[in-house]
Amino acid sequence: MTDFDALLLISFGGPEGPADVMPFLRNVTAGRNIPDNRLAVVAKQYAQFGGISPINGQNLDLIDALQTALAELDVDLPIYFGNRNWQPFLADTVAEMAADGVTNALAFATSLFDSYSGDGQYQEDIDAALQKAGPDAPAIHKIAPLRNVAEFVEATAAQITDQLSDLPTEQLANMTLLFTAHSLPQTMADDCAYQEQLSETASAVVRAIDFNGPFSVVFQSRSGAPQTPWLEPDVGDVIETLPAGTTAVVIPIGFMSDHIEVLYDLDTLAAQQANASGVPFIRIPTVGIHPIFVRGLAAYLNEMLQSPTNRRDL
Repeated sequence: MTDFDALLLISFGGPEGPADVMPFLRNVTAGRNIPDNRLAVVAKQYAQFGGISPINGQNLDLIDALQTALAELDVDLPIYFGNRNWQPFLADTVAEMAADGVTNALAFATSLFDSYSGDGQYQEDIDAALQKAGPDAPAIHKIAPLRNVAEFVEATAAQITDQLSDLPTEQLANMTLLFTAHSLPQTMADDCAYQEQLSETASAVVRAIDFNGPFSVVFQSRSGAPQTPWLEPDVGDVIETLPAGTTAVVIPIGFMSDHIEVLYDLDTLAAQQANASGVPFIRIPTVGIHPIFVRGLAAYLNEMLQSPTNRRDL
């Protein structure tokens, strides 16, 4: 028996049409005094995809899959969906939950590893939404990032195995696995376990697929002033230095779904760098709604629902 009466999925958000792109980017960069001419450069990336980020649709697909998996565990709770930077905004979702009579919700974000932007900032968003909703707002308990879902490693390993199953033996013998994640400012990384957790997870995946070749954790999607130190090395820089005859197998371990930062920064930019360097390039899909991951996530959430000592309020 659980004392929760709802689940809440929280994510980053993304534009759903060309007219949304600049307002979305202004939301993302609010308070940082970034002029529109700089945002327009980023907007061109979205234009390549029709001004639409797939992240909202991917989250809705995850909710549908998760609802089915939870039902198999006899968990019958509504799953609400709110975003940090675009519709449905988290504050509006919390107001909807209050209007629906929700009193106690378990929340999880579409982030996998510990960092301020991927963890603590979501708690700040929850706090702000609760304050805006007023005294009728439900209690919301956020759990830790989802790397603790053991099946994340299993699903990632399955994706790698599936993608590499038809490669010739010679190519399989000359691969480098590059586990990529969003870069962070070095000062932010110094205050969390982000790098350590990425290394641990990458090593677990390598063991799961019984790979004995070279692998490393690399980074992508850095932004901000060039003089500000961010986590390195960059995935594209590493690809350009690979020995001749090496196949780069890029695994976006830091992301749950194939959204813009995966599609543009890897499938476009990194793939172009690989092509220019004559390096064969294989990009492994994220776990998305892979059945192994969805079942594991459902089981993990069910455990959190039943065991108050296992959940964490930031």
